Amino acid sequence: MKRKRSSRPKWRVLRAPIDSWPVPESWQRKRNSLHGLVPYAASTLMVAVLTAMLWEVRFIFEPVNIALLYLIPVLVSAVRWGLWPSFLAAGIGLLAFDYFFVPPIFSYTVGDLAYLISFAVFLAVATLTAGLATQLKQRAREATEREKVTYTLYALSRHVAAVRDVDTALNEITRQSFRTFGLPAAVVLPAAQNMFEIRVQHGFSPSRERSIVEPAILRWVYTHAQMAGYGTRAYSETSLLYVPLKTETKVHGVLCIGTEHNRGNGFSGEQLRVIEALAGLAAVCIARIHFEEEAQIARVAAESERLRTALLDSISHELRTPLATIMGAITGMIESAHVLSSEDQRELLSTVRDGAMRMNRLVTNLLGMVRLESGMLRLNKHWCDISDMIGVALGEVQDALQHRRVHVSLPDNLPAIYVDDVLLEQVLVNLLSNAIKYSPDGSEIYISAKCDDNVVFIEVRDTGIGIRPEEAERIFEKFYRSDTTRQIPGTGLGLAICKGIVDAHGGNIRAQPAKTGGTIFTIQLPADDAEHKENTGL
Repeated sequence: MKRKRSSRPKWRVLRAPIDSWPVPESWQRKRNSLHGLVPYAASTLMVAVLTAMLWEVRFIFEPVNIALLYLIPVLVSAVRWGLWPSFLAAGIGLLAFDYFFVPPIFSYTVGDLAYLISFAVFLAVATLTAGLATQLKQRAREATEREKVTYTLYALSRHVAAVRDVDTALNEITRQSFRTFGLPAAVVLPAAQNMFEIRVQHGFSPSRERSIVEPAILRWVYTHAQMAGYGTRAYSETSLLYVPLKTETKVHGVLCIGTEHNRGNGFSGEQLRVIEALAGLAAVCIARIHFEEEAQIARVAAESERLRTALLDSISHELRTPLATIMGAITGMIESAHVLSSEDQRELLSTVRDGAMRMNRLVTNLLGMVRLESGMLRLNKHWCDISDMIGVALGEVQDALQHRRVHVSLPDNLPAIYVDDVLLEQVLVNLLSNAIKYSPDGSEIYISAKCDDNVVFIEVRDTGIGIRPEEAERIFEKFYRSDTTRQIPGTGLGLAICKGIVDAHGGNIRAQPAKTGGTIFTIQLPADDAEHKENTGL
């Protein structure tokens, strides 16, 4: 027969750890008072144990020796617990010495007045020993704390020295101030219209943040470069300490320190030194980052000026040469039209066309660089045949080839690629123009292409002067010209534009010296465009 379940609810007992139980305030006070009595009880116990031990061997020692041994509890109490427990040990030790070892024994009566002098000397020595031991302990504690603070400040300074952002550096300083020194801190920097703003803060409650920004106090500290607020002469009624973040040249902001843990006691000299060190570290960080930004701006301005000068010089030279050629040819045709044969006229017209095409390539490169630099480059992609693009590029440079021989090697199964054919033709024209410019007349130029693992490789190789291995990356920088090609005219923009266009297609272009002399340029392009397939649903 089944038992009927009871309808009473079942209560679960949740057991919390003893440490988490709430302790009444009265119990807390009693526990603290008991902890305060432990040093006195220990000092008394040491005197009692020493007295028992000395009583057993009292026939060995003279009373003077016994009195010196009673200094041991005094010294131990001073070093371990401080001044007052050591005074207690000295008093109890004197009474025990008088009661057990000074005739008459078991009495506080002194039979010889010389013992009174001994008692006075004992108390003086005990007091001096306790004081010196207590001071030594205090100095050791202060030295330890000072070493800790110094190490913390040193580690903090090393950490923020590598930071290049103002907010990150100041946030680390305020966090370290609260975590290590127990000081809530906030950094206030000047803002627009003679106002101030809290840049970073740590340790303040949200309700307390509003009390940090006191425009009158902040303006006074910022102007006078002096501390104000709690514990100072200026605005002492406030509950915050305001410290200027100053360097030798200017005040960069204000460090606001919370005083919740120091109300009624003020800041000690050591704490003020720590606060001033934190303020100085924050000021140096702000100044350093500000100077680095100014130096970076100056470097960018100097580089821009250098590039502008190089561009103007290069363009003026590059434009002046074909213009002079065109003007000379046209002038010759106008002034000598009646004596020029048809062959001569065709040659002059060909010269005009070559100069115009050279100018057109220069203008195209300049416009391409402007589009790349401004982010206005837009790709008009569609499926293109690689052989067609190579053919168009060869047609563009046909007249500049002169007696150079071009070898084209293309496999039959070369796939079409989804690219902007106009821009890729510009890349090929620039590479072929480079090969023509830096190789002698009568040399050979090789063009090949292949597809491997859905990547198309297009290679242009010349047999010219070549490049050094360390220049393989730098030749794609704007306006870079190798020392070996200074005598050859050029702007240094063609290869930079090639790299920008190929990168925009998600590809890669690289250069390397050929083993047989000359330079090899390799273009890598994706054979199947994932973005196009996704958009078209292929």
